[in-house]
This record gives sequence, structure tokens and C-alpha cells, in this order.
Amino acid sequence: MLTFTVAPELRVDQWFNEKPSFRLSSLRGRVVVVFAFQMLCPGCVQHSIPQAKQVHAAFDPSEVVVLGLHTVFEHHDVMTPHALAAFIHENRITFPVGVDSPQPGSSIPRTMAEYAMRGTPTLLLIDALGRLRMQHLGQLSDLTLGAQLAKLLQELPAERASAPFVADSPRAT
Repeated sequence: MLTFTVAPELRVDQWFNEKPSFRLSSLRGRVVVVFAFQMLCPGCVQHSIPQAKQVHAAFDPSEVVVLGLHTVFEHHDVMTPHALAAFIHENRITFPVGVDSPQPGSSIPRTMAEYAMRGTPTLLLIDALGRLRMQHLGQLSDLTLGAQLAKLLQELPAERASAPFVADSPRAT
């Protein structure tokens, strides 16, 4: 039997399109798709952000939640939260986007380090029990992502029936 680890909490300094106290753990009971990106990353702008918008528009938010994670590991002086606010507005991004917290003494932000991300774009798929089921660096085809989401959505009824949802409570893996 496969075992999966509980996805670490996102270390976010600021949220856009969401309340400041928002937590990943509050989404248990739903599939979560996290698109980690940088505003100046061509693959993010050309592929990942449009794909995130498509997933957000295609699925019922009671089943699939899309989150953006702006994880800056280079060009820190130009990719500020103020610039991100303009980027979100100009690109009509309506799903929640968090700003990854910096780590003192490192160019790598906290969530990026905790998930051992190697760059952007990075896609995280988290199941309804809060377990990290996929982490992918680079472009993932729409077909592959759709197949993975279908697989996780098929698990929803069984997981909801066998494991009642309680927000912000840890789950065993």
C-alpha cells in the first residue's frame, strides 16, 4: 500500500484574493492544486498561470481549490508584493495567491525550501486528506493534469464518507 506524507503548510506572508489568516489545512476535504510561480518566469506566465485559471474555472470549488504561490528566488527587488498586486489585476487572477515568506540569510523562500522545489513553475497536487500526491517542476500537460485530478476526485466520496472533515486538525498518513 502506498503512503503519502501530509503536505506542509504554506508559509505565506500575504494573501491576495483571500483573508490574511487563510491556511492550507482549512481545505481538507477538497483537492488542492498549488501553482508555484514567479512573475518573471516565462513558463509560468505562458503556461502555468493560464492553466491555473482554466482549472479554477472548470471545477467546483467545493471539490477542487486552486492556489497560486508567488515564490521568489531571484530578482527579489522587482518582484515585490506591490508588483504582484498589479500582475494579479492585469492577468485577471481571481483565485487566492500567496506570497512565499522569505528565509533570513537565504534567497530561497520558506515554502519553496520546505517542499524542496527546484524552480518554477512547480505544481503541487494535494488530496482531500491533505497529503501531497504530486510535485512537478516545469510544464505539465493539460491532459496529464486532468487525469491526475480525475483520479483524486474519484477518491473524494470514499474519503469524505470514511474520514469526516475537521478544519485545521492534523491527519495521520
